[in-house]
Amino acid sequence: MDVIARAREIIGIERDSLAEISRAIDQDFVRAVELALESKGRVVVTGMGKSGLVGQKISSTLASVGTPSFFLHPAEAIHGDIGMIARDDVIIAISNSGETEEIVRLVPLIKRFGLKLIAVTGRRDSTLGRAADAVLHAGVTTEACPWDVVPTSSTTAVMALGDAFALVLMEKKNFNREDFAALHPGGSLGRGLFMTVGELMHVGGDVPVVRESASMREVLRTMSAKKLGLALVLDSHGRLAGIVTDGDVRRAFEGDDAALAKVAAQIMNKNPKTIGPDAAGGAAVKLMEDNKITALAVVDDKNGIAGVVHLHDLLRAGVA
Repeated sequence: MDVIARAREIIGIERDSLAEISRAIDQDFVRAVELALESKGRVVVTGMGKSGLVGQKISSTLASVGTPSFFLHPAEAIHGDIGMIARDDVIIAISNSGETEEIVRLVPLIKRFGLKLIAVTGRRDSTLGRAADAVLHAGVTTEACPWDVVPTSSTTAVMALGDAFALVLMEKKNFNREDFAALHPGGSLGRGLFMTVGELMHVGGDVPVVRESASMREVLRTMSAKKLGLALVLDSHGRLAGIVTDGDVRRAFEGDDAALAKVAAQIMNKNPKTIGPDAAGGAAVKLMEDNKITALAVVDDKNGIAGVVHLHDLLRAGVA
């Protein structure tokens, strides 16, 4: 067997299965989205075996993008855990055949409580499909295994349907990047949006500052002492006039043997990139990346110096 060729063949089968379920999306998908949007409760996902494992992922995705959700094991549900379901919840039941015993036994209980049921199944005419208020068709022509038995293409199809369902709900609810970050405070996105530049910047005596009239020797000594790769140049009112970076110093000396006789105002960048102390750390990272720089002057609304933020500070904080 050609291992590489076989691996590509398997992936190709699953790819074709995704195209199948994409074509099968119809008004029932719209109805399923409406049921979730109309509900005042949670979306409860249930499924056995591999379907259950995929269901756990779908539930987790829903919860992370603004739709409260949890996974309910169907076997545990019929032994008491059905009590976890509330009257306003919507149920998503996953069964490729639509005849999974534990799921079928759960259906009458769902109906008894008057709950809305969304079926994810490969058979619309199954027990589960007939009982559902909306059917997300997940039927595929073939599994990727040589015996057409092992759940492969079918579980991939269900995973994709779940992602589509969760993300459409997310967009319908206007759930945005900031909302996502609020639910993921431990991740880099959350830190990037909620940690401010003011929390991460160097302040006071750690800020390398010189006057416009400062000699090159003074500029170099200041840069060496503060170790941030730059010096902020202040005007006579103490506001930011420009920045001298390591690169500015190198360029000054490359073409002028008398550069040491110059002052800060003669070699500084008069239009440096700056940022405010209340800006998000992630905004500082993006500004640095877009301009290929490693530090920013942090200024107030009058262009007064508040501090300096360096890319290394953001990296250490887990923002970048």
